[in-house]
Amino acid sequence: MEEILLQLESKMEKSVENLMAEFGSIRAGRANPHVLDKIKVDYYGTPTAIQQVANVSVPEPRMIQIQPWEGSMIKVIEKAILTSDLGLTPTNDGKTIRLSFPELTEERRKDLVKDIKKKAEEAKVAIRNIRRDANDKSKKKNKAGELSDDNFKELEEKVQKITDKYIVSVDKAAETKSKEILTV
Repeated sequence: MEEILLQLESKMEKSVENLMAEFGSIRAGRANPHVLDKIKVDYYGTPTAIQQVANVSVPEPRMIQIQPWEGSMIKVIEKAILTSDLGLTPTNDGKTIRLSFPELTEERRKDLVKDIKKKAEEAKVAIRNIRRDANDKSKKKNKAGELSDDNFKELEEKVQKITDKYIVSVDKAAETKSKEILTV
């Protein structure tokens, strides 16, 4: 019984962590180095995170500065940013790359909030699927006689409580990120 609950908590925690990472990559009009987290550059044949081949800093609220450790990486980093879904155009002076974040329009903010709600809904579906799997496991154990009917009911209730807790945390995270995006 404990094993099922521990697996359930672990998987649901990973779903929420994944959602938070997704939210971190959604830009809110101000510079956040985490928008570069998913972008990989070709570093001598190996896909590598930009932060591992360059110094990434935020000198101004709406600008990210990327200073590659090797001059040859400028073009590679620039190309990776252009082909990403960031929608930003990098500028370089031969030594550093700058990304300027324009002020978000009202329409763009609303689109981002829709995207946030969609990602939150996907996370909730994942959490519900994890709940279903845990309930299936406990039903099998109950039918096999490894779990009494009382323990089965108790386990089902605990699984539902844990599920509700993670659904609430997803809703709170989505609400917080939506407020951040809508704040001008």
